[in-house]
Amino acid sequence: MSTGPGSAGNVIAAICSFFIPGLGQLVQGRVLSAVLWFLAACAAGVITWLLTLSLFPFGWFVVSVLSCISAAMYRRPVG
Repeated sequence: MSTGPGSAGNVIAAICSFFIPGLGQLVQGRVLSAVLWFLAACAAGVITWLLTLSLFPFGWFVVSVLSCISAAMYRRPVG
């Protein structure tokens, strides 16, 4: 089974990360990366909410897209 970019596992992880940043990395077994993506999304959401005083924290969305790309492009180390 392929484990590089575009593999079925990476696509599922990318979809998970789109909804909750870091969830895809957690599915891939990368716990530290998952925690960091989630904390980055929370921080970005709070900062953008405070700056714009709106109900749409677009910082969360930006980080979730970046997390999604990270999960989709992940290549498991050989060895």
